[in-house]
Amino acid sequence: MNSVTTTEAGILSRLIQPGTGGWDKAAATAILSFSFSADDRERMLVLLEKAKAAALDEAEQNELTSFQKAGRTLELMKARARISLQQAAA
Repeated sequence: MNSVTTTEAGILSRLIQPGTGGWDKAAATAILSFSFSADDRERMLVLLEKAKAAALDEAEQNELTSFQKAGRTLELMKARARISLQQAAA
């Protein structure tokens, strides 16, 4: 295995298989409704501004990394949900 496929993003992509579709309409629709809360979005903005200024402490860096990982996972799930809905409409 090469290093690209052993990254967390690569592993999640293989797990979620965003290009395959196949989820039923209710599940796909539910997943597309997932989003970060307003409080979480505001916190991410604060953390991103601090990161730009190189002012994050270790706990904040870990928190930002956690938000990024959660966001990537959600993006993969939503990609598969969209394809599932496209398949269902065809």
